[in-house]
Amino acid sequence: MSKKYAVRNLRLCTKDCLCLYVCPTGATDTENSIIDVEKCIGCGACADACPSSAISIVPEEYPPQQPKEDSTADALRALIQSKAKAENTAEKLPGALSAAVEKSSRLMAEDLCRESGFMLPQSENARNFLEQIKNYPDVPIEIVERLLSTISFNEKPKEENMEKWKCSVCGYIHEGPMTPDFKCPVCRQGADRFVKVG
Repeated sequence: MSKKYAVRNLRLCTKDCLCLYVCPTGATDTENSIIDVEKCIGCGACADACPSSAISIVPEEYPPQQPKEDSTADALRALIQSKAKAENTAEKLPGALSAAVEKSSRLMAEDLCRESGFMLPQSENARNFLEQIKNYPDVPIEIVERLLSTISFNEKPKEENMEKWKCSVCGYIHEGPMTPDFKCPVCRQGADRFVKVG
């Protein structure tokens, strides 16, 4: 299992700072509010103690992005644009309800971005995005090049004749041979619930 570490979402943090009292290594006690990953051991005590759910435990190495059909990716992009428009509209309106709509729209857009693969730093989508923005005006090319050279992109090259199996319950795609003891990592169904799609 890969090493994990804690990260804090500063937009959610309410500065109640219970995480400071439970961290066994002092990784959360920093002046800039960013958790010190060098000290973090990934125990999750800070995430459990945080009253605003601003701390998440994330793996050091992300799994490869699950493949999606073009129609699914297009639908995700349309939803992201819709949420971005809702956030921009709500930002211009007064009141607590507008502020709530603005925040929820932004968080839903972030979730959709993650689901479509653009926020998984080691995914092929992220690599393609970085390659594309090198041509945009005012983009600091040296930083983009540094990201491209330091991120360990983990997607496997597409192999000819690799078997693909789809879970008939949740839609998860498994690549490779299907063994009788296989369990879906999403819905925990057995191999008998998978159909061969490629």
